[in-house]
Amino acid sequence: MRKPNFFIVGAPKCGTTSLATWLGQHPEIFMSSAKEPHFFNTDDKRTVETVEHYERFFENASPVHRAVGEASVWYLSSSQAASQILGYAPDARLIVMFRNPVEMAPALHAEMLYTGIENVKDFIEAWHLQEERRRGRRLPAFCWVPRRLYYGEVCSLGAQLDRLLSKIPARQILTIVLDDVQRDARQEYLRVLEFLGVADDGRMEFPVYNAAKIRRWAFLPRLTNVILDVKRQLGIRGGLGLWTLIDSANQMGRRRNSLPPEFVAELKRYFKEDVVRLGQLLRRDLNVWVT
Repeated sequence: MRKPNFFIVGAPKCGTTSLATWLGQHPEIFMSSAKEPHFFNTDDKRTVETVEHYERFFENASPVHRAVGEASVWYLSSSQAASQILGYAPDARLIVMFRNPVEMAPALHAEMLYTGIENVKDFIEAWHLQEERRRGRRLPAFCWVPRRLYYGEVCSLGAQLDRLLSKIPARQILTIVLDDVQRDARQEYLRVLEFLGVADDGRMEFPVYNAAKIRRWAFLPRLTNVILDVKRQLGIRGGLGLWTLIDSANQMGRRRNSLPPEFVAELKRYFKEDVVRLGQLLRRDLNVWVT
């Protein structure tokens, strides 16, 4: 059985879904049959808890696939995932994607609303609830991953990259900034292929996946989360096919509302030090994000 030898470890809302989809269509690359297995972030509540279960996601990989990987965007913000990955695959290659945190934080909030983890519709209110939520207050019912609502911490990418580099050699890490992908997707795609040691497949089209969406009926994803939690506790696998159909009908595109300038300034002040840290690690000037 083939085992994964590369991992897209994050960050959420930084273009990881698009990159994983492009790579999954490359003839020499195999991507996990489960979109985000999240097996190695043991500080989260996991849905995949055994190596045997995890490795089944790669059972269809063949010798033609020179690179075998998966994309789990919460690995980067996990304090445990990097060490766990290194223990499992010491020579693993990690791809990390970054984005302006002032844009990332509201996008993440919208994603958490979409998945039913968040229940506060207004991002400004949710941002100011972070300290209370760390104390276990004002959390949504059945919130099994509260750390995903700590938007400031999750979007502090400089601190997370610093921690990653303290655990995994820099030669095994490829960093990508979403701004660069938006500017020249093919150039960044070729960087990834070179990093993974596979040939250029000639891809010229780079569609965006996982664009901003909302639910017509917000209660449905929360109900789904409750059902999934009960299934996990009972050890039940499979099912929910009907829910998938219902959920597809429940989705619609959305345009995010702009934030008030004074709140944008607050976010820039909050993230400024971390952005400087990230810029130093990436050896590039990112000050335009927070000025």
